[in-house]
Amino acid sequence: MNERRTLTEGIQPKASPTSQDAEQQFVFGDKHVPEQGRLHVSTRIRADYARALKRAALQRQIDGVTPNTLKDILEEALRPWLKKHGYL
Repeated sequence: MNERRTLTEGIQPKASPTSQDAEQQFVFGDKHVPEQGRLHVSTRIRADYARALKRAALQRQIDGVTPNTLKDILEEALRPWLKKHGYL
């Protein structure tokens, strides 16, 4: 006869060292993986920030300066914060 287990034990698979490594890799990722593409992110920001960002992007496009798109400006602004807090 099989050994009785609690309900929570029954729905959780037994973790092996390799599955724990795979789980850690999935959750935390590899910090040295090259960019895999772009994802759509939608959010709301203050109206004055949005206007300033749009104006900066348009002016930089007219002047031929890079970065000059909203996404590139936002990525450049986010990178230092993500690095500072250990996410990159």
